[in-house]
Amino acid sequence: MTLIARTRARAVETLALDSPHNRNALSAALVGDLADALTDAGKDPGVRAIVLTHTGNTFSAGADLKDPPHPEALVALLRQIVELPKPVVARVTGHVRAGGLGLLAACDIAAASTDATFAFSEVRIGVAPAVISLPLLPRTDPRALARYYLTGERFDAPEAVATGLLTTCDSDVDTALDPILDGLRRSAPDALAETKRLLTARVLEAFDRDADALTALSARLFSSPQAREGMTAFLERRDPAWVV
Repeated sequence: MTLIARTRARAVETLALDSPHNRNALSAALVGDLADALTDAGKDPGVRAIVLTHTGNTFSAGADLKDPPHPEALVALLRQIVELPKPVVARVTGHVRAGGLGLLAACDIAAASTDATFAFSEVRIGVAPAVISLPLLPRTDPRALARYYLTGERFDAPEAVATGLLTTCDSDVDTALDPILDGLRRSAPDALAETKRLLTARVLEAFDRDADALTALSARLFSSPQAREGMTAFLERRDPAWVV
């Protein structure tokens, strides 16, 4: 069974993260299935653009603590979204946490409903938003990112737009997406690919420069004593030992 639901309408392929039992956490299996679906859509001449969305009330809760993907696999997935020769548009109608925010940042355009919430919760379980920084740091406001990286605070969709994490938000996300998808359908495929290449050059520079170091950092932190305590506390629904 695949963890990605696929539909198509007027040359727009919709890929929905479909693992609601664990709030679409980024498991090794989900990351692999999404990579396969993106590969298929990227090669299909009948696909003009891709919408990345979700089932359930959570876009993604971040890494699956019971079956986390290898950091290198997550790096490869994020880079695949950035390098795909077709626009990838995130459509969010629920909550996004930790690694899920990396998916949003990798997308070319991101839209959310105004009741969506966001949080970089890594520091609260003893790790850091390492790998997901590859698309996030080049695309978001550094002052805002410093606050939410360091505190793990929850923030809303209008704030996510202000920081550059989202392109737009609306009480009805599909209302916000209608003119965007119409514009993509009206655009020449080769022109879209070359224009995307212009827009993603700086993001890919970050991957080339920092991917190895951030992958190593992620692996080291996830195996640390603080991470073990933080993940145990999360699963046991209690505060970790360092909370004062």
